[in-house]
Amino acid sequence: MTNTTGSAPDDARRTVISAVFGTLATQAIGLAARLDLAERIGDGDAEVAALAAACGLPEESLTRLLRVLASLGLCTEHSDGRFGLTEAGALLRSGHPASLLDFVTFLTAQVFQRNWLNVDDSLRSGQPAFDVEHGVPVYDYLSEHPELAALFHAAMSRRTQPPAMAAAISADYDFGRFTSITDVGGGDGTLLAALLALHPHLTGTVFETSAGVARAEETIARTGLAGRCRAVAGDFFAELPKGSDLYFIKNVVLNWNDSAAETILRRCRAAMPDHGRLLIVEPVLPALATAEVANHAVENPYLTDLHMLVTLGGRGRTGAEYTALLARAGLRVTGITPLSREINAALVDAVPDLTG
Repeated sequence: MTNTTGSAPDDARRTVISAVFGTLATQAIGLAARLDLAERIGDGDAEVAALAAACGLPEESLTRLLRVLASLGLCTEHSDGRFGLTEAGALLRSGHPASLLDFVTFLTAQVFQRNWLNVDDSLRSGQPAFDVEHGVPVYDYLSEHPELAALFHAAMSRRTQPPAMAAAISADYDFGRFTSITDVGGGDGTLLAALLALHPHLTGTVFETSAGVARAEETIARTGLAGRCRAVAGDFFAELPKGSDLYFIKNVVLNWNDSAAETILRRCRAAMPDHGRLLIVEPVLPALATAEVANHAVENPYLTDLHMLVTLGGRGRTGAEYTALLARAGLRVTGITPLSREINAALVDAVPDLTG
């Protein structure tokens, strides 16, 4: 109910102001990541003077940053002027098994943050602000900046926690009925390797660009899967390798607008046997947006949707939108299964539509 008295309840004011200040928190956390501040603090508590010297910053300035991080729940300030990491802050250490350091460093890089200054243009045109700002699509930009590309692949791998992701998918999906799986746009192959480790009867194919195949081959060799897994280079807009009875896509469809996504899905359908299946693992937007939905998720799905627009021209989709998109590509959705809140994705299971 709208308040018309001229004053606003504290909770309402807090909602708006906290949301607007979110961009300031983003920059503070990004700076902490670039300074490798969590690693410098380490397991115990650290003196500000020593941290400031290591970071090359004035002690007073670093104290102000650390207090911001403390207010965000990433560290704690002690009465003697020392600071220590919280459980959340420890995730910014590179050696942490669930480290988010690469993810934070990548996502807060200026090259990506600047896109949001032009979000209004993206909303009007439907085109990614990144392309306008930098003159090339994001994947072309990454191919021209190998260090940033390496950070991207590391960020995506650490963000999704492949062993945990593979276990969560396997808990809700029957892989026992398949003999082979092709991971379309499978990156460095870490998720497919984790799936193959859980399902030793399966063989696998990582389908990626030439640059991606090189990384996937390293993963295959490192995990001892050379006898059961291969990496194939190609373009998923052109043709996919045939021969698998399960085609698997994770966080690929949302990177593209409907026209491009439909083309990828049509290529999947063309490669699949009539008895095959397609499994998409991506966030699925609820039919209605609410603050409760966003607060329940590890990642706000609606911010992710808008991020896809300004960076890639892609989009998040509801279950109904995935169903319609797959139908246009000759595929029929048989079920949509949400995974846990921590996984932040759903399983979209589809089969060839043989009625057309």
